[in-house]
Amino acid sequence: MTARARLVGINHVALEVGDLDAALEFYGAIFAFELRGRTGGMAFVDMGDQFLALAEGRRQGPDDGRHFGLVVDDKRAVRAALQERGVPIEPGRRLDFRDPWGNRLEVVDYADIQFTKSPPILDGMALAHLRKHESALDELRAKGLG
Repeated sequence: MTARARLVGINHVALEVGDLDAALEFYGAIFAFELRGRTGGMAFVDMGDQFLALAEGRRQGPDDGRHFGLVVDDKRAVRAALQERGVPIEPGRRLDFRDPWGNRLEVVDYADIQFTKSPPILDGMALAHLRKHESALDELRAKGLG
């Protein structure tokens, strides 16, 4: 059998949007971020060692079950920003919303999940103060990762 590569992580997620400037304005009203760069019909939102790529040209309808989880340092602040701007939050226990082009995002708090940034990355992002909840650490330990 041929050796298979192991999944290590996600470098970036690409979202198609209808208008790049409007997307940067929308996401900038909800999240604090720096623009990594911009070229042609794409913009790259920096997330330390990862990024979110926004690409002009979305043509499909709104996402239903398809979504991705975006990790933040303060989930409550995201909820407040969404409510302040009148962005509908999907029903249920999670914090899911759709952007104006139908991309569905699930917002998760860094403290609650297994996903972990290394100390040098957190330091470089000025997030060295972030800590994991014990339940997230237990999940990591159960996998031999904590």
